[in-house]
Amino acid sequence: MTKIIWQQGELIEVTIANLSDTGDGVGRADERVVFVPDTVPGDRAIVRLVHVKPKYGHGKLHELLEPSPHRIRPSCIVADKCGGCQWQHIDYDYQLVAKQNQVIQALERIGGFVQPSVDPVLAAASALGYRNKSTYPLLLSATGQVQAGYYQKGSHQLINLNQCPVQDSRLNPLLAEVKQDIQQRGWRIYDEQRHLGQIRHLGLRIGRHTGEMLLTLVVKDWNLSGIETQAQEWLKRYPQLVGVSLNRNSDRTNAIFGSETRCIAGVPHLRENFAGLEFQVRPDTFFQVYTETAEALLQVIESELNLQGHELLVDAYCGIGTLTLPLAKKVRIATGLEVQPAAVEQAILNAHRNGIDNVTFQVGAVEKLLPKMGTIPEVVILDPPRKGCDRAVIDTLRQLKPSRIVYVSCKVATLARDLKLLCQDGQYTITRVQPADFFPQTAHVEAAAFLALSDSHKDSNSFTKTEI
Repeated sequence: MTKIIWQQGELIEVTIANLSDTGDGVGRADERVVFVPDTVPGDRAIVRLVHVKPKYGHGKLHELLEPSPHRIRPSCIVADKCGGCQWQHIDYDYQLVAKQNQVIQALERIGGFVQPSVDPVLAAASALGYRNKSTYPLLLSATGQVQAGYYQKGSHQLINLNQCPVQDSRLNPLLAEVKQDIQQRGWRIYDEQRHLGQIRHLGLRIGRHTGEMLLTLVVKDWNLSGIETQAQEWLKRYPQLVGVSLNRNSDRTNAIFGSETRCIAGVPHLRENFAGLEFQVRPDTFFQVYTETAEALLQVIESELNLQGHELLVDAYCGIGTLTLPLAKKVRIATGLEVQPAAVEQAILNAHRNGIDNVTFQVGAVEKLLPKMGTIPEVVILDPPRKGCDRAVIDTLRQLKPSRIVYVSCKVATLARDLKLLCQDGQYTITRVQPADFFPQTAHVEAAAFLALSDSHKDSNSFTKTEI
């Protein structure tokens, strides 16, 4: 049978059957896969092909012939344009099903696990108004108006926003009004093409439980005339705003924050209550964007580990101690490993603030620090960035052979890859996988995998156990 040749711009009929890990709908036509943004499994649609390959294509929704029962009206009026969310048109219950399937498929296809048992996704308390941090690029419109928002899907066109339904609603007044203040001050907006101008991004942060807020402007250099006066005005206008800062990013880069932040008015951090502890969080601190879901996942981790108080625990990639400190209260000794010196400084302050004295923190790359621990921990927590663990970390863990590993991941593809290595030759077995929804309305899913050392591997290891 002659294979039908697809042409760019051609219209084809597709029934959407699945969702990809990037959030696009996935269907089949003419024995090939088609990826279509803004579609839902169950949609029957006319799709315009925009990118064609021999075995697959990318399309754009042209006409919806029959909507999926899981399709809903988005809460945001620019949801079809803004790239901040991918799934506002999908009902929340089905979002959870799709995210569970995403974890299962990654474990099967990448990890090679056969019919892995994955728990239902830990649902968010609210599917909207949850983000405790938002960072908006700024742009000067053709008419000279200061705009802030997210980029349009698949482009570098800014969609101007005065409010965002997924961020904490208490931040919305600042988003709408600070743009006007920047306009009135005459501050120049950064032009990334010419590398000219001053202000690059507007950063907003809130303590979900305390209500304290931070406002940060990311600037090309420190010379922002009148910022001290304006910062004091913002503090007076917004009673919950506790600090205004500048962050300098002078590089030609897609990275948002630079390496140096200066507090202009108020204090350089907000206070947040997390898992019964008080944390200091700065503008550029990594802190989970959905506070309540992070607390709920921590409860699952605590319950699953059932710590008895005698354990030695290592928290790799520990950040400011978000997981380390609550777990330290339940073990004999805890150690946090983190490459960022500023994060370790905050972790030590947070431990002191909460009276936790059985924890230490070390600065350095995990792959270099872990082999030098001088002890074999019973429990290791892994919470790496999206790229996953360095291979040297995996190799060291297979030599150390801790009894239990908890791998918390924000990208299931690298989670599956690393679990395959850890479980090689049956050394570790997965006892539970608990996904959690830290990012409703998007395709992102967090997951915690619990691993136990197999009995056949408990008798020997390559390290000599010593006491700390």
